[in-house]
Amino acid sequence: MSDNDGQRFDRLPETDTERTVEGRASRKEVIDYFEDRFGIPPETFADYTFWEKGAGKIWIYAGEAPTPIEIEAIGMTCLRTRQEHWKPTTDFVQRFGQFATDCVIELEREQARAFAAGEDQDLEWWDGDWGYLIAAHELAGDLEPLGIGLYVHGELRSMVPKGRQRDI
Repeated sequence: MSDNDGQRFDRLPETDTERTVEGRASRKEVIDYFEDRFGIPPETFADYTFWEKGAGKIWIYAGEAPTPIEIEAIGMTCLRTRQEHWKPTTDFVQRFGQFATDCVIELEREQARAFAAGEDQDLEWWDGDWGYLIAAHELAGDLEPLGIGLYVHGELRSMVPKGRQRDI
């Protein structure tokens, strides 16, 4: 096994049998997670590659690049993996959440406003899974993803980063 280098991007191995860095997720594991947790079809990611920089910060990139590569950024961050529960990023959810069919909590107007402002709120009515959910709100007839939330014990905690929170 080789070491993880936090200063460069390494492409995720296709499967866990091709893993060369201990603890690194595989492309298959990432795609399976998005399908199992959120119902996002695997083919959604057919034209994307996944990369790790640092310990568990996964990036998604529309295209190909040599690996390893020493640059500051490639594509966008999509997932944090080296923790107890994998956590999708707000950017990922806003870009790919439209394809989700599971673990999507539809918020009414005032709930969506509170979520976007970074407020936690009691939502006892949710009867789906606990954990990370895609918070969404209907706009112009379409369900639009707002970001990622953490639902536990009847409370939805907004995970919208402080710098992205908005009063709407």
